[in-house]
Amino acid sequence: MSTPMVASTKAARHALITSLLQRGMVHSQGELAALLADEGVTVTQATLSRDLVELRAVRIRTAEGALVYAVPGEGGDRTPTTADAEHLAARLSRLCAELLVTAEASGNLVVLRTPPGAAQFLASAIDHSVLPTVLGTIAGDDTVLVISRDPDGGDALAARFLSLAGDG
Repeated sequence: MSTPMVASTKAARHALITSLLQRGMVHSQGELAALLADEGVTVTQATLSRDLVELRAVRIRTAEGALVYAVPGEGGDRTPTTADAEHLAARLSRLCAELLVTAEASGNLVVLRTPPGAAQFLASAIDHSVLPTVLGTIAGDDTVLVISRDPDGGDALAARFLSLAGDG
């Protein structure tokens, strides 16, 4: 498996910050800076502070009482979220059950068919689920192209999506 290259653009940094905040509980800017450094991105505290403001990140109190950073949800939802893996997996399963029509594989590619207008929504759910076997997605109107990290992983990935559709 190749190591992902992180672009040094502001947009790439924002995407990485959003992903880190959605995947785990980040309690401080120092902790976030350390997580970014682990991903190969070095930022100053001032830049990180500006990024958090631009992303509209806020600190919310968890059920245990700890303050953690959160970003607004996708699709214009202004409610801050710190989505855990279990929640994201359940969401993907539900959306596969509701939207997935077919899944076909070829090599490391999987073509998912949805009703018209639903492909981008399903692709976004796949992207936010942070599946380690998925390199990325491309969505049209009713088709999602999913790229597997494994050169021969398309069949297994297609079966996984179909299984999620059956379980939802």
